[in-house]
Amino acid sequence: MRIEKRKLADLPSCYSCNTIEVDGKTRILLASEADKPCLAWTSPDYTESHTVWEGPGGTMSIVPVPGTNGEFIAVQKFYRMFDWEEAKVVHVRPLPSGKYEVTDILQLPYVHRIDLLTVGDRHYFIACTLATKKATKDDWSTSGKILVGEYNGAKPLSVTVLKEGITKNHGYSRLVRDGVAHGLVTGEEGAFEVTPPQTPGGQWSVHQFMDWPISDISAIDIDGDGELEFATIEAFHGEYFRVYKKINGEFRKIYEHPEVTEFYHVVVGATLAGKPVFVGGCRRGKQQLFYVRPKTTSPLQLEAVLIEEGVGPSNAMVVHEKGRDLLVVANREIDQAALYVVTP
Repeated sequence: MRIEKRKLADLPSCYSCNTIEVDGKTRILLASEADKPCLAWTSPDYTESHTVWEGPGGTMSIVPVPGTNGEFIAVQKFYRMFDWEEAKVVHVRPLPSGKYEVTDILQLPYVHRIDLLTVGDRHYFIACTLATKKATKDDWSTSGKILVGEYNGAKPLSVTVLKEGITKNHGYSRLVRDGVAHGLVTGEEGAFEVTPPQTPGGQWSVHQFMDWPISDISAIDIDGDGELEFATIEAFHGEYFRVYKKINGEFRKIYEHPEVTEFYHVVVGATLAGKPVFVGGCRRGKQQLFYVRPKTTSPLQLEAVLIEEGVGPSNAMVVHEKGRDLLVVANREIDQAALYVVTP
């Protein structure tokens, strides 16, 4: 495959990214974790940016609201170090004027990752807090939580605690399996699969499927055998990028990225040019953005392919368009919003 980079903008502490659909056109969103803006670019050329908000920043997550004309929810005021007491969730609506309406819907200290999991015509909200209280950056005396509720638009969100006791509750990814959306949540205690109610009035479920410290996780069937493989970053903001396969009922490590250095931060299971891969990235060391693909499938052997070095990505996501894929990346360590165009 061919990968061509386009620098979108200089954006201090560029951290989070996602896309929305407004009037039938895709808008790329990238936002800062500092008190800086969220910016947007519109298809098909993504050349001109406009401002979604000037601040506050501290944006850890951006999540489109399904079935709307570009509405999304996002985290704000989750700033670096331990200044996260005022962290909150906002609802954002694009206006015909080109501006955006931003409404506070949930005040939740230390809220780090959020998502909407859809069942039928209902959207279920899930939030993961990194901790409950922190006196210093290195204070982990209180654990994080998973909080859930039913999403009802730009209204105050009501949430309840689903699970407590997840230390360094950092990682989250959505997994759709057999048509059912799940949330994968990770921390020092391991990895948990969270499933929303499948019928009105039903119960949420939490299933632990890994039991060692994990910072981040994503899943895809990378070898086409019908079973998911899981890529992880270990441990918190960890030194290792690893891939696991379930063999004889147990998870076995089948790949480890050759660079061992702190602050791996990107792990995304996706397809690029029609091929399943894990996209990875690290904010220290060589600060690489890369993808992992099968070198052979029988037996399964994986290899890393370098996309770019010296960029220090924090988050990435993939957009599929006709004839190409777009890899949207927040290159955090060089204060850069970037777009990588992937073609066969």
